[in-house]
Amino acid sequence: MNGAIRTVMFFCEKPDEVSQWWSQLLNAPTETVNEENGFCWFIASGTEFGFHPSDDGHNPPGGTPVVYLASSDFQSSMDKAMALGATRHRGPLVLSPERVIAQFVDPFGNVFGIDGP
Repeated sequence: MNGAIRTVMFFCEKPDEVSQWWSQLLNAPTETVNEENGFCWFIASGTEFGFHPSDDGHNPPGGTPVVYLASSDFQSSMDKAMALGATRHRGPLVLSPERVIAQFVDPFGNVFGIDGP
């Protein structure tokens, strides 16, 4: 991981409405908002803003957004996070043949994600 933020993920009850609001806030044309299976996203200034249906068991609505760190070696980044005391929270989830994500909880209770090939 290099510290670059690839994605900021919000968990919300109405991803379609929330994504439209954020696209307006960030001056991203609302027609650039994508939707697939209830998940919505757009890119503003090189960062993906994602809006995922909330899940009371893992990510309740209105919680802190989850920042996803870019990784060129997903498995090594997961191994390093866990070696430093992080625990798995969600995933890994294969989004495409070129992209996989997972969430972790650091030793202090903060949720973060790793996003890579």
